[in-house]
Amino acid sequence: MLADDLRGKPPTTTDWFTLDAARVQAFADATEDWQMIHLDDARAAAETPFGGAVAHGFLTLSMLSAMSYQVVGTLPGVASSVNYGFDRIRFISPVRVGKRIRGVFTVASVDEPEGALDVHWDVIIEIEDQDRPALAANWITRFFLED
Repeated sequence: MLADDLRGKPPTTTDWFTLDAARVQAFADATEDWQMIHLDDARAAAETPFGGAVAHGFLTLSMLSAMSYQVVGTLPGVASSVNYGFDRIRFISPVRVGKRIRGVFTVASVDEPEGALDVHWDVIIEIEDQDRPALAANWITRFFLED
């Protein structure tokens, strides 16, 4: 029943998340990626085609974790879940520091291995007030079912 419910789930759009300078700095510190393109707005404006500092692509991708809680919530009959990986990730547009992003999640398919469900999500991360998204991905979540 749960697999059929997921297969029929309409696309879900999350709340907006701000990729402000503090979040970008924290991500830079966690990953030791301190490129000026992410942390020095004036220099990034002068030396890159982006017009200022941009968030790390992997920070944008990592926000899928926070977004997914809004999409999945608590599913009946599920004991736990894990990130099972990606079949595809494409970084389409950079996200300027200070911009807001949100996810649009669509169930692409559901596999049913023994004791679990593998949900393949087609995900687009939109950038507020921009036509082109930040990224598109096919992300797999494995849900372990209760006995």
